[in-house]
Amino acid sequence: MKWTKFIILCCVGFIISCTKMEIEPTPPPIQKIFSVTESSVTDGQSIHFDLPSTGVYTLTLIDKESDQVISRERFTGKTGENIKKIYTSSIQSQYLYLVLEDGSRTQIAKTTIKIN
Repeated sequence: MKWTKFIILCCVGFIISCTKMEIEPTPPPIQKIFSVTESSVTDGQSIHFDLPSTGVYTLTLIDKESDQVISRERFTGKTGENIKKIYTSSIQSQYLYLVLEDGSRTQIAKTTIKIN
């Protein structure tokens, strides 16, 4: 009787020790779009950037070769990190400037993006 309990206890201990531990993957660090001079983006990608204060801001995409405005979006931003999606499927150019301006049209940040 003692040997049966011992064998059952050993089997239970063995089964518990062989269970797979789930390790949650750590997400890659989020890179702010304006913290680098050039970024690669894909259609529908989220871009992250910081704003100094709450207010109305404008994001403008400009063709790097012709300096023509491709798109412009006005939005109300909040202090700190903001997230916007960028859609590029209908854009012909490969290289664009992404410009961030405040409500008085003062340029806050500018970077180059390459469309993949």
